[in-house]
Amino acid sequence: MSTTGSLGKDELERCRREYTENGYFILRGIVDKDLLEGLHRSLTQEFDRAASSDGLFSGGGLISGHLNCFPGEGTRPVYEALVNYGIIDLMKELHPRVQRLPNVGCNYNLPGSHTQHWHTDRPFSQDFMIVNVTLVDTNLQNGATDIVPGTHKKMWKYTRFVLERCARNSVRIESKRGDVVVRNSNMWHRGMTNLTKVPRPMLAFTWEDGGSTAADPFRVNDGKIRFLPNWFRPNRLGRMRERLFVKVPFIYSTLRFGRSLVDSEY
Repeated sequence: MSTTGSLGKDELERCRREYTENGYFILRGIVDKDLLEGLHRSLTQEFDRAASSDGLFSGGGLISGHLNCFPGEGTRPVYEALVNYGIIDLMKELHPRVQRLPNVGCNYNLPGSHTQHWHTDRPFSQDFMIVNVTLVDTNLQNGATDIVPGTHKKMWKYTRFVLERCARNSVRIESKRGDVVVRNSNMWHRGMTNLTKVPRPMLAFTWEDGGSTAADPFRVNDGKIRFLPNWFRPNRLGRMRERLFVKVPFIYSTLRFGRSLVDSEY
């Protein structure tokens, strides 16, 4: 129902090669578009309901425009499509920490969001695999992610990343609804500004520490959609940090640079 085929020999070799060299690969048109359109509609309705009823937190990404989200049990058929296509088996081959079912999430990029600082998703020694599934066509206008291919191969402290101007080799990942992007968490990247008037969601299946510890990760929160903080805590100090990031990004970058001088894994 939700897949268009399976990985062939040549495609497998391409994916292995690109993952090794670049830290990511893209598979086009994998997941059924009608399925994803329904998920997108459900996310939009729930966000509008929560926003209009004061059901959202204060801060936590709302100021900078980047939220996390548990996208609900409706994502189960999407994961099954990845299994049926052979993508999960390939990931187990590529990374030993793909062991259990994934953590189920979604990046929700709001209109007028602010470009994030360059980062990895965890310390270098704790890397994990990520599968992003494109819910809506994603391009330069609505915040296609900016990545630096190849930076997954070795640890880059933030100071070195800045001083050696690694970002000059960045590329934007543009994709269509149904495309799948597989990447390593150690690849440097940043969420970009959404210049449109509608949110841009992106599904994310992740395997931190081997995967989800829930009996059924698709039934978290009783399987209901829930929006969650991203980066910044929804408290007074968190909101102060988030406003600093938005209004004076240079100061925020300077603080990161200073921390990198004394932190061995930052």
